[in-house]
Amino acid sequence: MDVNMNVLEFKNNQKIKRADIPVMDFESFSKKILPYEVRVINLFVKKENDKNRLYCIFADDKNKKLFLTTTYIGESYPSLTLSKPCLHMFERLIYEETGIIPEGHPFLKPVRKQDGNSYKFLESHDIQTHEVAVGPVHAGIIEPGHFRFLCNGERVNHLEIQLGFQHRGVEDLLRKRPSIQLAESICGDETIAQSLAYARAMESLSNIEITQREKLIRLIALEMERMAIHVGDIGAVAGDVAYSIGANVLGVTRTLVINTMLELSGSRFGKGLMKFGGVNFDIDLTMRTKILNMLEEVCDRTDKMVKAMFAHATVISRLENTGFVGKKKAREIGLVGMAARAAGEEFDARVFDDYEDFEITTMKTGDVYARTYLRYLEIKKSAQIIKNMLNKLEDTETEINNKRFNLNLEPDCCVFSIVEGWRGEVAHCVMTDKNSYIETYKIKGASFNNWFGLALAVRNNQISDFPVCNKSFNLSYCGFDL
Repeated sequence: MDVNMNVLEFKNNQKIKRADIPVMDFESFSKKILPYEVRVINLFVKKENDKNRLYCIFADDKNKKLFLTTTYIGESYPSLTLSKPCLHMFERLIYEETGIIPEGHPFLKPVRKQDGNSYKFLESHDIQTHEVAVGPVHAGIIEPGHFRFLCNGERVNHLEIQLGFQHRGVEDLLRKRPSIQLAESICGDETIAQSLAYARAMESLSNIEITQREKLIRLIALEMERMAIHVGDIGAVAGDVAYSIGANVLGVTRTLVINTMLELSGSRFGKGLMKFGGVNFDIDLTMRTKILNMLEEVCDRTDKMVKAMFAHATVISRLENTGFVGKKKAREIGLVGMAARAAGEEFDARVFDDYEDFEITTMKTGDVYARTYLRYLEIKKSAQIIKNMLNKLEDTETEINNKRFNLNLEPDCCVFSIVEGWRGEVAHCVMTDKNSYIETYKIKGASFNNWFGLALAVRNNQISDFPVCNKSFNLSYCGFDL
């Protein structure tokens, strides 16, 4: 990467003075930033001094570095999506929130907000093509989303996913009344990841340094959350291909993890564990033993069940070459997390974290099989990480810090907190004004990137394969409809 570019290199959770954030002209921005093989983490616009300031946070994953730059734009600007397709969702959201038009954007439709019948689905005039509409109200107890398939017989030619039926105003609530309880509620199955990103951002802006013991407990909980969801998702994939024993055994196995989280924090999803300035619950010797026993049993059950499941030709035939998204396409559209690594992309936000000698696990085929088997590999990796961190607990402080802290945010600063949740990258950006109030709170979860990946994955597949494709991504509605 060109070191002469007007960009700021920063560390994850580093407090940055807003006066130190660089600005480049739009032409330089589009010519120098976009052609590089960097991954955009977030792109958003703030109104500052009656000007529209475009913020771009991006990663050089190969060198494990994070960068920030900005530029000014008017009420319209040449769409960046044309040069970097992965920006299409960001630009659509900018237009939705500010009215600023990305001129030439190929797909400028609503992202989160619905306005009557303003959303126009792609139509086909081929008499052999028919539409299949699913949702937003679903037969199962899931959240609202509309899926519009264009099919030729059983083959899916195109899928368009319309979300935004439950826009909750979470970012505005966090700006006005920040709390760890609100952060935990951003997305229920990402309780630890979301609350951790929030806590780290606020601690950075308040100049609070937590103990090493509390850092380890937080990461142990994060990996337990990853294990629990991955075990359950492998079981869900098994259920969608009618491998009932796998669905049953792995569903019960997931319970072992979340029940251990219940004993640790009082909640199966980890609510109440995190606090501003540390954690509320310690891991003593008794709890340490319970976690280790749980890890052994979960890994043993998962090993046996996955081995049996993938020995069945009927299971493999449903998973291999189904829902394919290759490495080139994954990079082009901006897939993140487990879905990207299943296609061979080598990035994981844990490299920006407090993990030691972290090695990224990937697959190559980019299909349902890869996304399912990679979960199994990540379960084993998480178990080993937890064991290592439990051993490190013995060398830290003997107990957690029970002190309660008040928010005391530094004025005119910002912080970017990035956590690798089980779906992928969770990114929180917080900016304060001159009076130390939160002026901007921006959240981006992995589902924001990956819903479009699901839409592409089902093309040229049978419509009956949609459930297993969908389950292999397992994306969030509420984590998207902020």
